[in-house]
Amino acid sequence: MTTAAETIIPATATPQVRWLHDQHMGVQQNAVLLLSGDWTIRSLHHVPKVDTPVKEGVKSRIVLRSEMTAFDGSAALVLARWIRQWRAAGLTVDLSEFPSRETGLLTLLDERLVDSAPSPIHKPSLLARLGEVAVDQWHEAKSFLSFLGELVWRGFPLLLAFWRIRWRAVLAEIEAAGVRALGIVGLLSFMIGMVMAYQGGATLENYGANVLIVNLVGIITLREMGPLLAAIIVAGRTGSSYTAQLGTMRITEEIDALRAIGVPPFEILIFPKVLALALTLPLLSVFADLMGLLGGAVVANYGYGVSFSVFFQRIPEVVSLTTLWLGLIKAPVFAIVIALIGCMQGLRVRGSAAEVGRATTVSVVQAIFMVIVIDAAFSVLYNLMGY
Repeated sequence: MTTAAETIIPATATPQVRWLHDQHMGVQQNAVLLLSGDWTIRSLHHVPKVDTPVKEGVKSRIVLRSEMTAFDGSAALVLARWIRQWRAAGLTVDLSEFPSRETGLLTLLDERLVDSAPSPIHKPSLLARLGEVAVDQWHEAKSFLSFLGELVWRGFPLLLAFWRIRWRAVLAEIEAAGVRALGIVGLLSFMIGMVMAYQGGATLENYGANVLIVNLVGIITLREMGPLLAAIIVAGRTGSSYTAQLGTMRITEEIDALRAIGVPPFEILIFPKVLALALTLPLLSVFADLMGLLGGAVVANYGYGVSFSVFFQRIPEVVSLTTLWLGLIKAPVFAIVIALIGCMQGLRVRGSAAEVGRATTVSVVQAIFMVIVIDAAFSVLYNLMGY
């Protein structure tokens, strides 16, 4: 015999909740929650909102009872979250009258349930972000210096015993990095020479000093723009190919296979690339110098009345051989840095093919950055030396 407050709700397909009675026993408030209906994933969108009958300042306990016709893991997850919220509000949940099978599932979920509320994101301060960037760049610098040390340690003995160098691989790299790059290097150098002549001639023409275009284009091209432009093009074209090649070999475990059969990857993959680029970039710089001068001569002849004969006769008078060598000395340094950065980033690839793209981007950015920094350092050094 049940009271009116304890009338059993008929089981339906829709999940239902109802507070059966609200008794007061001293300072403790007991509330019985009856669950009925079909508690499955297909009907959970019908679950009503539960308002807990809690009075302030009174200890409360919720007793769960079941008249459910079906119960699955999704419903258990909903109920487990309710229980967690009730306990967080200071309530006691009594599962003694709940079916044992459903109780076991609720207990398991309660133990492993992770709070769905995201933890607050603490945005680091500007100083902290600068510190993180500085630490990351310090680690990158140490990695590059370590790689450079390995090149000196392993490469110098190979230069002394030059018959051990794989010259066929070196020639193949020279063709890929040098011969195939002549077109893009020549075209861009020619256009840069034209731009410099146009920009300089527009000002010099106002003073009737059109012939000084030869001085402007000759000195800037041979000393700075020729080697710098060739190095930037090689960094974007050849350095990225080194990273992509070695990164792909890392993913396909070809480098690990070389080590397994006792073949040092440094002698096969890295040293030929570094040596080939160190031999190729000075030659590309000379070609870039010639094309830059030719571009300046074209603009000077057709735009400012300085004939080709006057232009090329004046170049040896205003540009010394020292100016040419000051530019070419930088080229092997650029080449070694570009090759090392490309190979280092390729060997650091881990995981999926997406890492190859990321490493290639990092390689190009770092190589171009280092080329500009080294060029600036050479400019300061030349100024201190009086050149």
